[in-house]
Amino acid sequence: MNTVQKKGTAVIIGGSIAGLLTARVVSDYYEEVLIIDKDQFPEQPEDRNGTPQAFHPHRFTQRGKMITARLFPGYEDDLLAQGSPSSLNKTIHNTNPHGSMVGKYPRNDIKFSRAVLEWVLRKRVNQITNVRFFPNHDVIHLVSNSDHTTVTGIQVRERRHQGQQSTLAADMVFDASGRSSKLSAWLEEMGYDVPTPDFLKVDLGYSTRRYKLPSHLTHLADEWDAIVMAGQPTNGTFAGCFSFIENNVAEMLLYRPGGHFPPTDAQEFEQAIAGLPNPIISDILQQLEPLTPPRGFRVPKLYRQHYERMQQWPAGLLVLGDAFCIYDPIFGQGMTVAAIEAEALEGCLKQHWNEPQPHFEQRVLQKIQEVIEPAWWLNCANDLQWEGVEYISAEPLKEISWGQKYMDLYLKHATTTQDWKLYGLYWAVNTLSISPSEIMKPQMVTTVLNASEEGKQLLAELNLYGNSLEETLEQLLPRFSPETFVEYEPQPAQNDN
Repeated sequence: MNTVQKKGTAVIIGGSIAGLLTARVVSDYYEEVLIIDKDQFPEQPEDRNGTPQAFHPHRFTQRGKMITARLFPGYEDDLLAQGSPSSLNKTIHNTNPHGSMVGKYPRNDIKFSRAVLEWVLRKRVNQITNVRFFPNHDVIHLVSNSDHTTVTGIQVRERRHQGQQSTLAADMVFDASGRSSKLSAWLEEMGYDVPTPDFLKVDLGYSTRRYKLPSHLTHLADEWDAIVMAGQPTNGTFAGCFSFIENNVAEMLLYRPGGHFPPTDAQEFEQAIAGLPNPIISDILQQLEPLTPPRGFRVPKLYRQHYERMQQWPAGLLVLGDAFCIYDPIFGQGMTVAAIEAEALEGCLKQHWNEPQPHFEQRVLQKIQEVIEPAWWLNCANDLQWEGVEYISAEPLKEISWGQKYMDLYLKHATTTQDWKLYGLYWAVNTLSISPSEIMKPQMVTTVLNASEEGKQLLAELNLYGNSLEETLEQLLPRFSPETFVEYEPQPAQNDN
C-alpha cells in the first residue's frame, strides 16, 4: 500500500481469524495495534477453548483465499510446510438431489484444519512490529467519554489474576470477538437503542470425526479432494462431507438443520454414514483408522445484527465477523465473509485517511452490511427448505420462496445436463465470488426455467406481474451491492466422464 501517516492505537477484541485479518489491515493505519483474547495461544497448531467449532471442517472459498493471499503473501506455503495438501487435479465428487457431478478440481487450493490456519496467520501477524497480543484477558466493558458519544478504550481483566482490572486506551476499538460478543449489551448500557437482530432459527447440528490414513493407503490423499453429499430437505437425510487436511488425516462431517442432530456415538455415526445415498464414503472410511470419536456442535439460531440502522453510534467503535452476523457452517462462508469485510474496512480506512469525513464508523457499518447481505440471503434460501427452520425478523426476506425454487431448478438443470460452466457459476455464487444476480439475469432465467415443466410453471408465474421479465426480476430480488464483488471467472472442474 502507499505509505500513510499512522496515528493512534487500535484495539481488537478477539484473536481468531476475523481478528487476525483485521489486525493485518489496521496495522497499516495505526501506530499501535493490540489484540485481546481470553485464551492463551498455543505454541503449536491446536484447537483453543475459545473456538469450540475449530475441530470441525473449515475452508476459505476462492474469494477468501484471494484476499488472504494478498494480505499475507505466501501464507499457503506455510500451510504446506505444516503438511497441508493441495486440491489441484484431485477428484471432487458432488452429489445433490438431482444427481452427481464428478471431476478434477482445477485450482491449487490448500486444505487445512482451523488450528493450522489460525496458527499460520497468527505467526504472520506476530511478525508485524506494531502489533501486540494480550492473551488471557477478558474484556469487561467499553470505556467511553462522559456522554458516551465516543469509545476511548476497553476495560480488561487478566484471567490469571482474578479481580485485577486495567484500562487500555484506544482511538478505535474493533469487536471481532465472534458469537460470544457482548457488544449489544455494552451499547445498551451506554444508553443506545440497539435494533433487534434478524434470526434464522435453524436448530442445526453437525458431527465430525477424524481418521488417519494407514501408510499403505496414503495414495488416497493424492487421488481425492472431497466427496460431498447434500442433504435432502424433502426426506430429511443428513448431508455428508469427506475430505483431507494436513498430514494424511481425513475428516468426515455429518450435518442437518431442523433439530434432528447427527450422532456423536461412534457406532451410530458410522451407521449414519453407511445410510448416505452413495456408499463411496463408507467404503473408504472402512479402510481408515479412527483418530477421534465423533464430536458434535450445535447452533440453535443464526443472527444478523443491524448496527448500521442505529440513529446514533459512538465514534471509535466498529464491529465485524461473527460479532455482526453468523452463518450456517456447512457453506464455509464465515471466514470468507470475514476476509471480504477486512477488505471493505481497508478501503474505508484508505479513503478516510486521505479525506477525513464525519460519521466514518457508520459508513463502515453500512459497507459491512452490504458484504453480509448476499451470504445471509443464500443461507436463508437454503435452510428454510428444511422442516422446523423459521425466520424471525421485523422485515420479511424479499421473495425468498421464489429464490429457493429458482436456485434448486438451476442446480437441477446444471446437474442433469452435466453443464460444468453452469455448475461452476452456481458454486461461484454460493462461495461469494459473484453476485446471485449473475445467475438470475433474464436470459439465464429463461433458459433454466424452460428446461423443465416445473420451471415453465414458475416462469408463467413471473408473467403474471405484467412487466418485462427484467423489470419483474428487479422487483422480486434483493439488490446486492455490485461493489461487494470482484471480477472473477470461475474455473469449471474437468469432467471425469
